[in-house]
Parts: sequence; C-alpha cells; structure tokens
Amino acid sequence: MMRSNRRTRRLMNEINVVPYIDVMLVLLVIFMITAPLMNPGQIDLPSVGKSLAPPVAPLEVIIKKDNSLALRDHSRGSKESAVSREELISILKTRQQEQAEQAVVISADKSVRYEEVINVMDVLQQQHIKKVGLLTQTKGK
Repeated sequence: MMRSNRRTRRLMNEINVVPYIDVMLVLLVIFMITAPLMNPGQIDLPSVGKSLAPPVAPLEVIIKKDNSLALRDHSRGSKESAVSREELISILKTRQQEQAEQAVVISADKSVRYEEVINVMDVLQQQHIKKVGLLTQTKGK
C-alpha cells in the first residue's frame, strides 16, 4: 500500500484578531490626541425683540341657555350686548378688518347643545377668523 506523501490540510477555525486590535488601538490614540484640539462649533441663535403693541383683548361670543347669542368685547369694556347671527357676522367682519390679530372665544352655558357651539364655530370659520378658542371654567376642589 502506498501512502501519499501529501499532507492533508486541516481546516483552521481560529481567527487571528491581533491585527484588528492593533488598528483599533492606533485609531483610539489618534482620536484621543485630536479630540482636545478641535474647537466646538458655536451656534448663533436668533434674538427676539419685544412686541411694540400689547396683545389685543379677545371678543367673546356668548351662547345662552335659550341659544340666543351675545357679544362681549373685552378691549372696549366688558359690557354684554345681545346680537343675532347676522349682526354677529357683520360685527366680526368689521372688527377683523380693524384688528386682524384679535382672537374670538366662545363661551357657552353648560346646558347648551354641542351642536349649537359647532354652528357658531362654523360661522366663525366661514368669516375666515383664525384665532378661535373655547372659554372654560376650572373646577373648584
């Protein structure tokens, strides 16, 4: 029987990680040396000046228990005046032409149906009034 003079190669299942460790240590040294030398970036933040005009007091649309409407202008005193839907629309148009930034808040009685509040909000949206809010009362503990 003849034996082969060739050696059979065995599979090598080990990875030599020494070169990888050397590369990582070199990179670590480079970063440790260069990091303190770098200047942190500075950010120029925008500045905000104070507004010259004080905020405009809101118009308050009041929906009463009987679904009647009233209007209270807090910038011209706090007197409440009863209005119809058509009068409300005309008053809001003129006030928005005078002061476009004036907000409108809706205050409704607790017993008023939600649908009526939505109808008033719809009227305000049709008049292109952007600042609309709901006036609420905090609960006392």
